[in-house]
Amino acid sequence: MTTRSTSVDQPVSIALAEAPMRQARNSAALWTATGRSRGHEVIRRRGFVAVDGDVRAGLRILIQEPDLDPGELAELSELVRRAAGPVNAEDPFGSTDLSHLGMRSWQMPVMLRRPGPVDAPALDVIRVRRPEDLQAAERIVIEGFELAGFQPYRPGELFPGALIEQPGVDVFLATHEGVPAGAGVSVVDDGVGSHYWVGTSPAFRSRGVGRAVMLGSLAHLADLPVTLTASKLGRPLYESLGYTVAAPSTWWASQ
Repeated sequence: MTTRSTSVDQPVSIALAEAPMRQARNSAALWTATGRSRGHEVIRRRGFVAVDGDVRAGLRILIQEPDLDPGELAELSELVRRAAGPVNAEDPFGSTDLSHLGMRSWQMPVMLRRPGPVDAPALDVIRVRRPEDLQAAERIVIEGFELAGFQPYRPGELFPGALIEQPGVDVFLATHEGVPAGAGVSVVDDGVGSHYWVGTSPAFRSRGVGRAVMLGSLAHLADLPVTLTASKLGRPLYESLGYTVAAPSTWWASQ
């Protein structure tokens, strides 16, 4: 597929302060595409987007504004209470308190990389087209992120085949001596890119696989501003690739 983005003849320039909002919009684009690919309900409101999945996928909430009104917060709370599976909520603004729902929280930084040159990866990285490559990427992400809810493994449950047909969504697979070793997802929405699910197979950690995945997926984003939310372990890698911390993002999960 061809990634849809704002024309490189009209590059988007965003300030560091805009990164949380751009991350919020991009995350909503990813999870809307994922929800549609899985056949799950997508609920859109001014202040949030929610993807209401099954007992394994659970409920995903993407806060879109820093000022949810009482009605939106009440609706969001009811979605959490009746969720069939685990609940995860992402708030790039760090402004919505969900502690009344018995959820735990932690913070990770939203980071921004401005347009610029990208080095070639040291490993082979492909944009996924074939079902077998998509399943290899899916397995790596499930193992790398220890997604117990997707075990035992069911092909196409985390990454449905229709996902890579969604506009702006691409899955990448890195190989080490011909063996699938790392994977990641990139999304382009409204002229801004972002990365998700950048993971390494446990058997290939500390071999530069994560860097290769990032460089391979950045190659088609070099002319765009790119955001991401960084884990503590991932932040040094992202900083070495030109990302700058913009603001803390608050994440919530059911106990």
